[in-house]
Amino acid sequence: MRLTELLIPAHIKIGLESEDKEEVFEEMVQLLVDSGTIRDRAAAIRTLLEREAKMSTGIARWIGLPHGKLEEAKGLLMAVGVSRKGIEYDSLDGEPVHIVIMVFAEVGNPGPHIEALAEISRLFSIPGFTERIREVRSAEELLQTIRGEE
Repeated sequence: MRLTELLIPAHIKIGLESEDKEEVFEEMVQLLVDSGTIRDRAAAIRTLLEREAKMSTGIARWIGLPHGKLEEAKGLLMAVGVSRKGIEYDSLDGEPVHIVIMVFAEVGNPGPHIEALAEISRLFSIPGFTERIREVRSAEELLQTIRGEE
């Protein structure tokens, strides 16, 4: 699975403005709403908050991976955001999050969701990759950085 096949520039935001987890969920979901990819903003945010209540998706150094299943999703939906200042996220390591990768999957089809999470994990385990993503200046640069490792 290639993440660059799921991502479009309209679903990438460099310079996230959020200061905490709930704000970043709203900011990231709005990318999908603004592009017309999803209509039910409240359901998407609720899905993320319900998943987050089980365990923080701040899973690794600087990375937040909010995800869940969404009734209106047809296939995988993905958005990525980068914050220079960092976001208070209640991460497992206690550190702020600088990179947020949001994934919604369709209900009843877990395979692609699991594949996407595995590919995200693989990419961010590449030495130096997280730092390079954190420093990108544009959506296109982010896509090129990911494409270079896929």
